[in-house]
Amino acid sequence: MAKLVCVLLLVAAAACTNASRIVGGNPTNIETYPSIVQVEFRTGILWGQSCAANILTSRYLLSAAHCFDGLFFNINNRRIRAGTGNRNTGGVVISLTRRVNHPSYGRSGMDGDISVLQLSSALVYSNQIQPISIPPQDFDLPNGLPVIHAGWGTTSSGGVSSAILRDVTIYTIDNALCTARYASLLIPQRVTENMICAGILDVGGKDACQGDSGGPLYSTNDILVGVVSWGRGCADPFYPGVSARVASYTDWIIATAV
Repeated sequence: MAKLVCVLLLVAAAACTNASRIVGGNPTNIETYPSIVQVEFRTGILWGQSCAANILTSRYLLSAAHCFDGLFFNINNRRIRAGTGNRNTGGVVISLTRRVNHPSYGRSGMDGDISVLQLSSALVYSNQIQPISIPPQDFDLPNGLPVIHAGWGTTSSGGVSSAILRDVTIYTIDNALCTARYASLLIPQRVTENMICAGILDVGGKDACQGDSGGPLYSTNDILVGVVSWGRGCADPFYPGVSARVASYTDWIIATAV
């Protein structure tokens, strides 16, 4: 369990330099992000990747609650695929025995959009399968911090999923500014202190997208600071993407992933 929490001075890495589907991303490999796994949904007899998750331990994963919710949700219609950068093929496939959505999920918009998953059998660690560290409870990220999304989601809003793992670097955005942006919608959306907004503000073009839900927002390749949650479209210049802030839930995650 000690692997779960890694206390780092992330502020030291906060200096922002000018830089650059997942939208606007680049091909990468599973060895670079060995803690990411595909979450596959079953429709009839067919399985396909629709969300992602992150390895906490050999038996527990972290994902988004909205990937494991709904009137007809059945844990038997979800499974994970680990250890491969190719969508829907390769790696190892393991079923789930339990999912625990955060108790606050569903009470207020997308707040609490985080879920702990238990596997039916243990993962075997390798260069392609490794656990991720998470920050301590209530750790604050500075604005303008470079962060990374990785996943197999669509390469444009409503587009086609990527056949291979991709990544993209964006920057954390002030929550007050993000709140104001989403409050301007015809139907305002609520941004809370339990969320992280990130993107290329007023430029756009880089973001997570459909199919990336539950996947990682890394402060570096080995610290999971966010879980992909929601946004208005993908890579919108005015509306940043929003992830669940892992540090708001660290104590709950550790207590649940046992």
